[in-house]
Amino acid sequence: MLKTCLSFSRRTALGVLTTALVSVAALSSPAHAEDAQGFVTSFGGKLVGIINSDKSLSEKRAEVLPLLQDNVDIATIGKFCLGRYWRTATPEQQAQYLKLFHQVLVNAVTDKIGDYRGVSFKVTGTSNTPNGELVSAQIMRPGQPVADMGLLIAHDGGMKIVDMIGEGTSLRLTQRQDYSSYLARNGGNVATLISALERQLSHRH
Repeated sequence: MLKTCLSFSRRTALGVLTTALVSVAALSSPAHAEDAQGFVTSFGGKLVGIINSDKSLSEKRAEVLPLLQDNVDIATIGKFCLGRYWRTATPEQQAQYLKLFHQVLVNAVTDKIGDYRGVSFKVTGTSNTPNGELVSAQIMRPGQPVADMGLLIAHDGGMKIVDMIGEGTSLRLTQRQDYSSYLARNGGNVATLISALERQLSHRH
């Protein structure tokens, strides 16, 4: 049986993404549009304006959606998570899988929008990696220990978030391991994963 898709994100990486993006606007360091830290700060500033508005939760979700689509490379994350099975999937399966993955990831973030209040966020540095620039930070929430996190920013064709790291663990790597394990138990048939994602979305509420 497939684990809840993005189960890691609901536990930790979702907190990484949502908390970081909701509270990053409080950063005191200057933002520069050309660097990764400035990119995260700018994105967070837009997001925090939505989160802290007096609009209904449904309105907030509707406004957050285009921000995620514009600033998070969901397709690249989805392809990475499918791993070697991406090459064995038919073009139709690839398209269907990415559509479902997109909705699952968006739901994982937007479903938690109302849960992140009273947080503070501090960028602790940036570093270059073979896969992009990693923006490191600490998240403080009332009554909870400080959490280290990171957002991996790719520069191909414009900056976008391609991974979230929490508790030293990569969201996309954890999810790829989950998918690979599921597919290995089901003969490598991508159609079975697609069906599992469809069931997950149908049971969302």
